[in-house]
Amino acid sequence: MLLLAGCASKSAEIAPTYVPPVSYQGYTCDQLAQEAQTVSRRAAIASGQQDKLQHDDTVKTTVGLILFWPVLLFNKGDGAQASELASLKGQMQAIQDESVVKNCGFKFQQ
Repeated sequence: MLLLAGCASKSAEIAPTYVPPVSYQGYTCDQLAQEAQTVSRRAAIASGQQDKLQHDDTVKTTVGLILFWPVLLFNKGDGAQASELASLKGQMQAIQDESVVKNCGFKFQQ
């Protein structure tokens, strides 16, 4: 179990970092929609990168446990990529919260 602690998390397992909706208070509904698209694109890219890290760490762990334990030292774990993804998820939540406050009338897909 200790060996698995160094593995990167799946993107779906990374919780959003809190971003106050007030950050988007001055945005119109159109601006919120545009910002949501921009942040969503960046989050999709970051999710893909995080899932690749998780996959690579899983492969290294499997190889390390079965064949050659020193490969376990090369697991990356959660780092800057996971932090960026958590921040982007938090931004999406803040944009969604502000859009509800302003009755923008659009919904976000998960």
